[in-house]
Amino acid sequence: AMTPAIEVRCVAKRYGDFEALRGVSLSIGRGEFFGLLGPNGAGKTTLISIVAGLARASSGEVAVMGHDVVREFRAARRALGVVPQELVFDPFFTVRETLRISSGYYGIRGNDDWIDEILANLDLSSKADVNMRALSGGMKRRVLVAQALVHRPPVIVLDEPTAGVDVELRQALWQFVRRLNRDGHTIVLTTHYLEEAQELCDRIAMLKQGTVVALDRTQSLLRRFAGGRLQLR
Repeated sequence: AMTPAIEVRCVAKRYGDFEALRGVSLSIGRGEFFGLLGPNGAGKTTLISIVAGLARASSGEVAVMGHDVVREFRAARRALGVVPQELVFDPFFTVRETLRISSGYYGIRGNDDWIDEILANLDLSSKADVNMRALSGGMKRRVLVAQALVHRPPVIVLDEPTAGVDVELRQALWQFVRRLNRDGHTIVLTTHYLEEAQELCDRIAMLKQGTVVALDRTQSLLRRFAGGRLQLR
């Protein structure tokens, strides 16, 4: 059998007395469009941080494309593109320079053709030579997506990507992400919007207080919670 895109086994994360994750297990297949759904504070971002190697699980194991995120950090990180929630940039670089620097982190040189393609798909071509600090929030958000894709990772994680994003960008983003998924990329989307998960994802895991409370194909999940019992606030 093919190694899953992401394998999470019995992952717990404690901060002092607080248990952010309490034994989460899930397996995301290659090529899936997977939704991680739950209210803020459910543990979604903590889980993503562990998958990305930015935080270490208190116990349990995580692998990306078969690479353990602790023991084989570089290989795991290289297989992953993460679009974070916060807009963090160096204001002194242009969009293109920012993407070249990101390529450099992964040891990729002469990546301009792919960078051009990403810029075109995210409607950023006209902003290629504009400084990051001069961009609107929506445009900065597009650059975050571009940065996550610059090393052509097989697995792409979008952490609450449409929080505070205008409708036009939301549509453009989903169109592009769907295309990436059709091209074979595994997509993981964390959101607290049920409609978003419902519209895009094949399967959904629902997190609540650090535990997976439901994991199923989208249609089955919605049938199970039909009658308005599904409340994520």
